Amino acid sequence: MRVRKAVIAAAGWGTRFLPITKSVPKELLPVVDKPVIQYAVEEAVACGIELVIMVTTQGKTAIEDYFDKNIGLEQLLEQRGKIDLLEKIRHLPDMADFCFVRQKEPLGLGHAVLSARAVVGNEPFVLMLPDDLFEQGEVVLRRMLEIFWENKGSVLALKRVEQNEVGRYGVIEPSKVAEGIYRVMDLVEKPEPSQAPSTLAVMGRYVLTPEIFTELESTPPGEGGEIQLTDGLKRLLLKQDIYGYEFEGEYYDAGTISGWIQTTVALALKHPEIGPVLRERFFTSAGMIEEQVDDR
Repeated sequence: MRVRKAVIAAAGWGTRFLPITKSVPKELLPVVDKPVIQYAVEEAVACGIELVIMVTTQGKTAIEDYFDKNIGLEQLLEQRGKIDLLEKIRHLPDMADFCFVRQKEPLGLGHAVLSARAVVGNEPFVLMLPDDLFEQGEVVLRRMLEIFWENKGSVLALKRVEQNEVGRYGVIEPSKVAEGIYRVMDLVEKPEPSQAPSTLAVMGRYVLTPEIFTELESTPPGEGGEIQLTDGLKRLLLKQDIYGYEFEGEYYDAGTISGWIQTTVALALKHPEIGPVLRERFFTSAGMIEEQVDDR
């Protein structure tokens, strides 16, 4: 059975981005020329995903509207001859089948994953955190799917971080299997730097067996009454092997204001049309942003 379904966790309130996220889901904030969540959908579809399950919450119906048809707007663009814009919106609902489920309470990532259980069923699935973007895009996820089938176990995306940064992530205790591939011996959520089992941190891509649902269902709530995915994975580890893939290329975290700005600049510089303009307007040959002086 191949992996046909992806769960995208999009139920967070986005409090770091207030006040804009009071009315606009943070997943729809633009990164260059499209919303951040679209990167995740395109990545999933490029890897053969047929059904995209988005876990949202109250106030996020704009995400559903974004991936739905808008006949009136399409007709208007067609009448005005704006075919390029028409194509940009027309393909959105056709990229995959979409299903939207609600996380009824903000009880953690593990609880959000559980919210998708009825739709995922007894199948392996991809879990994606849309704030996390990868320079190599679907290349990372495609390799994770290969490792999943080769080893018949869940796979986590890994990135080596600085020792003083491990407290921001879930960190694994690794046992090397092959170049860039590790068997996970243990997981620790946001460890103290001195207590971290390694500097291999888990990033926002997972290929999971359906047994994770059973483990999450029996995982007791932790701090703040939340069910943590890491705790569920630790329980799963007692019954199944879990693997990690240390991917290559840059990783971008668009989950904070500073990270979102850095991600936008980095990807804009790579854009074939926007990049040259941006470099000419704002960057010197040394790569520093030129100081813009207001002559008013």
